[in-house]
Amino acid sequence: MEAQISRDEAIPQLLEEHGCMVLSLGRRMCNSAEEAEDLVQETFLQAYRSWSQFEGRSTVKTWLYTIAMRTCQRLQRKKVGQPSRMTSLESLLPMGEATMGVLDTDADSPLDVQMRMEGKQQIEEAIVELPVEFRVPLILKDILGFSIKEVAEITEIKVATVKTRVHRARLRLRQALESILPRAEVPPAEYPMQVCMDLLRLKQESIDRGDEANAKLDNLVCRRCNILFTTMDCTFDACQELLEGRMPTELRDRILMHFKNEAEPN
Repeated sequence: MEAQISRDEAIPQLLEEHGCMVLSLGRRMCNSAEEAEDLVQETFLQAYRSWSQFEGRSTVKTWLYTIAMRTCQRLQRKKVGQPSRMTSLESLLPMGEATMGVLDTDADSPLDVQMRMEGKQQIEEAIVELPVEFRVPLILKDILGFSIKEVAEITEIKVATVKTRVHRARLRLRQALESILPRAEVPPAEYPMQVCMDLLRLKQESIDRGDEANAKLDNLVCRRCNILFTTMDCTFDACQELLEGRMPTELRDRILMHFKNEAEPN
């Protein structure tokens, strides 16, 4: 989309393409459905009013979500009891435990289907409970589908910091999923801890790139890491399913009416 396009053409098009994504962001950042809709409305009204300032130095998508994040920061109110710190990396990993939660991804009985539904709910609740500085990059990357570099541009933090926060947040969600899974005894790790950590880093980077499979990595990991990686994959898949399918018609029409009112001379 070129910056030369008029705002009356550009912003409604952005609303159609990204309205549901901004709503997905709002529903995991705001305290209520009403506040989430306010975020969508304020984001697109601000984009409409400031369209002439878009110079094309970034992509229009990055520009729009930068507005969304700043709007979110302005509207957001911290929930009572919301954590301000993430648990340590060591506490997020089951490396020394004798048992692990095991997910049978091929099972299709009513109980297994119910277990997957409960797992998805656990993951969604865990997202909302993440500290904000970890929740935002995770939502942008794993739910809305931005690249690590784009998340860094939108949040205005370093790429390395974005990557670290997304990776830690994924492990917290994986832990939430594991908490409802049946546990089974697993053998000790076959490699020294540093090797396991290196394999975990490679797995995280594989997810970052959107690789569907990494046969070379899969052939390296032991039973313990295989269970860990399987639950990570399921967690990531659940995040992708949280993207809103469509924006409520009433909300879209209300925003379009605001555009019309703004365009009309007083």
